[in-house]
Amino acid sequence: MEKMEQPPSYTSPYPSLQPQPQPTPLPQHTVHTIVTGTAFSNESQRMTCPHCHADISTRVISEANTKTHLIALVLCLFGCCCCAPCPYCMDSCLVHKHYCPACNTFLGESKN
Repeated sequence: MEKMEQPPSYTSPYPSLQPQPQPTPLPQHTVHTIVTGTAFSNESQRMTCPHCHADISTRVISEANTKTHLIALVLCLFGCCCCAPCPYCMDSCLVHKHYCPACNTFLGESKN
């Protein structure tokens, strides 16, 4: 039995028998979330962690920085050695670093 070829303009009366175009795969994109514009203070803040996406209140750790050490040094140089520990007790001389309590990611710090 000889097979008959269909003319090029032939369309099947049955749509399910029509050749279907293959869907093109969508390109995959990686999204990086960067927290900008968040002004941290010396107190805990409520926010969503950009790393683990948990709803948290930040954990705040106060630490001495270069400013703290310089003020203590200047106090010693001017003969106020008994006042040198004071900058280590003052919030305005310390930096306050904020961390996520769920994943321990560093989120930011306060600017003095």
